[in-house]
Amino acid sequence: MVLGKVKSFRVSYDCLNDSNVPVFSSGDCVSGRVIIEVTGEIRVKSLKIHAKGFAKVRWTESRNAGSNTAYTQNYTEEVEYLNHKDILIGHERDDDNSEEGLTTILSGRHEYAFSFELPQTPLATSFEGKHGSVRYWVKAELHRPWLLPMKTKKEFTVFEHIDINTPLLLSPQAGTKDKTLCCWFCTSGPISLSAKIERKGYTPGESIQIFAEIENCSSRMVVPKAAIYQSQTFYAKGKMKEVKQLVANLRGESLSSGKTETWNGKMLKIPPVSPSILDCSIIRVEYSLMVYVDIPGAINLSLNLPLVIGTIPLHPFGSRTSSVSSQCSMSWLGMGLPERPEAPPSYAEIVTEEQRQSSLDVPAAREDLNGPLFAYIHEFRFQPPPLYSEIDPNPEHARRTEERRLDACPSR
Repeated sequence: MVLGKVKSFRVSYDCLNDSNVPVFSSGDCVSGRVIIEVTGEIRVKSLKIHAKGFAKVRWTESRNAGSNTAYTQNYTEEVEYLNHKDILIGHERDDDNSEEGLTTILSGRHEYAFSFELPQTPLATSFEGKHGSVRYWVKAELHRPWLLPMKTKKEFTVFEHIDINTPLLLSPQAGTKDKTLCCWFCTSGPISLSAKIERKGYTPGESIQIFAEIENCSSRMVVPKAAIYQSQTFYAKGKMKEVKQLVANLRGESLSSGKTETWNGKMLKIPPVSPSILDCSIIRVEYSLMVYVDIPGAINLSLNLPLVIGTIPLHPFGSRTSSVSSQCSMSWLGMGLPERPEAPPSYAEIVTEEQRQSSLDVPAAREDLNGPLFAYIHEFRFQPPPLYSEIDPNPEHARRTEERRLDACPSR
């Protein structure tokens, strides 16, 4: 009997999104199919899948142990997030070449379904960095007697969702700095920088509105700029390796001596980038907005405002808060408490003399109300309260009241 050949062997996912890209998050069910196309019949011992997810870092450093001795130190670390195995055809043992327990696959196209659930615990977002990565994949192995196993592997993407609609990520970020330039014994005026953004959390594709004020009192020409940076930090064996990359930037107008520039919501768009990774023990991906003043011949004056790149965009109810804060432009820079609180208006400012006099005129319909209570009410209508004083304005009345009280209590 002439055995057939495997024409195609691959893994396919049942995608849950409209873009037909396999993207999942913790707790999701990952399902798919192993597709085999054969010409003629083949005999198979087993068809297995192995799903795995892990974060891994690796870098090397050269060390000197003496004048003529050098060696290379390797730093590696790995964290496992997923390890799932399943058998779709056959049995566990595949190291023998016996003819027993074989499965015959006929000529044509065949699909073998698989499914598994991602852990409910937080997973690290898929990432590819300079010294490390976070990867998830499903590998299929086809075992046949007297032949080497056929293997195929396909990755899928995991996003650990970050919702930017939280009080922490919706809070504005701001800062102020200044710098005085010195050259030998000569000191020029200061350069001051104030900057603010309306929130900390953004998603890829959004634009950051930058509100800033730059004042140049120095003798040099300076240029205000802004840039988004991605910081990748890798940890292994107690050591740390950091890589900083520019993501996006913009440039303002040059400022000569004595000039000031104001940014009333200058836009800087966030390109498609990986979300922040904040919960992985060996890989950390963070973002920041640097607003700075480029000073020729000196260290730049810079402000770093932290950013979090999330996966769940801003809800409509959150945009109102953002728009209100953006309308304030740079008013927050000079905002402060008043030296003295403003006094409330006096009664004379509210109640005119005509109103007070008219209130004293008793209507004809109530002429029969001549009791003391009604007179008391009319007497004090629209009248201001008496001023507070430590001195009794009616001492004689108080004395008579005290005498009556003593007479009523002879025991005292």
